[in-house]
Amino acid sequence: MRVVCVGGGPGGLYLAVLLKRADPSREVVVYERNPPDRTFGFGVVFSDATLGNIEAADPETYAAIAARFSHWDDIDVHVRGEVFRSTGHGFAGMGRQTLLEVLQRRCAALGVEVHHETEITDAAEVGPADLVVACDGLNSRLRTQYAEHFQPTIDPRPNRFIWLGTTRRFPAFTFDFVEDAHGLWRLHAYNYDRDHSTV
Repeated sequence: MRVVCVGGGPGGLYLAVLLKRADPSREVVVYERNPPDRTFGFGVVFSDATLGNIEAADPETYAAIAARFSHWDDIDVHVRGEVFRSTGHGFAGMGRQTLLEVLQRRCAALGVEVHHETEITDAAEVGPADLVVACDGLNSRLRTQYAEHFQPTIDPRPNRFIWLGTTRRFPAFTFDFVEDAHGLWRLHAYNYDRDHSTV
């Protein structure tokens, strides 16, 4: 069986790991348009429950992630000048580039073929495959190519989103809400390594 994942972000790489681990005789190939050391964004966050699922599915990937993540148990909610702390939740953050490196190494160890700097714009470009998985993100070209079949529902909203990185450290998973003449502003921030946070 030959499975092709179009898109080598965390989802595509982790799917490739799980598919190859489940059946080492299976040919699993990943095509990613960017170089291996380039990503967009800063930190990613996992709940303890999610980490438990990763550990159950592939202990080796979990161990590599756990060796690099920043862990915390508290959530701070800032509202109208007050801070409300809730504890005992369990979350971990890590840099998106670090996560990609962990998953790329795991793919290599399992024998998954990962082709970087290879942009797939049509499913026919991947050659013969028993299964092609569109892991190419929000603006998926494959999903667009087969929109009539998949019938995706896209429901645009007026909210604006920006993903930033900072050297400021946060004592907890932080949510801050501020209202002004322009509406409600929401901040969602957490540490993803010793020196960096994402907001």
